[in-house]
Amino acid sequence: MLLDVKPILRDPAKRLTFQFEMDLSDLEFSGRHPVSRPVVVEGQAYSSADVLLLDLTARSTLDAVCDRCGKEFLQDKEIPYSCMLAEELQDEDNDEIVLLEEGKVDLADLARTAFILGMDTKTLCSEDCKGLCPRCGADLNLGPCSCKKEADPRLAVLAKLLENK
Repeated sequence: MLLDVKPILRDPAKRLTFQFEMDLSDLEFSGRHPVSRPVVVEGQAYSSADVLLLDLTARSTLDAVCDRCGKEFLQDKEIPYSCMLAEELQDEDNDEIVLLEEGKVDLADLARTAFILGMDTKTLCSEDCKGLCPRCGADLNLGPCSCKKEADPRLAVLAKLLENK
């Protein structure tokens, strides 16, 4: 979606608001497609102190899988993004400035990039997820497993001392 910001380039009193939906169902993360629902993008472009600013928020509900226990769950995801817009770049190294092309900015491209970069590298069903037993694979969130706990191999010498008494 292209947003034409020419009407507000020199007028600090005006704002351009926008809202649209994106389909990111083609995105693949670790062999899965977590974005099966539309991503709703809304925001505004406005002029402030002779600087053109853009604020947007991209939100959706993801089909997530816990990295500890493997349970599937729904995760609400909201990614805010802000940048400055400019007709020409004076500082080539500044990533927070987006160059306008003929007074327009590609909102879909900015929102897509922000949403992808905002994805979590590790997904948990809850902060206190206990995961799976490394021996039998039992879900430790449902209770303890029946595996006999092994002593730390570094302490095996001490365990032998206790056996000899």
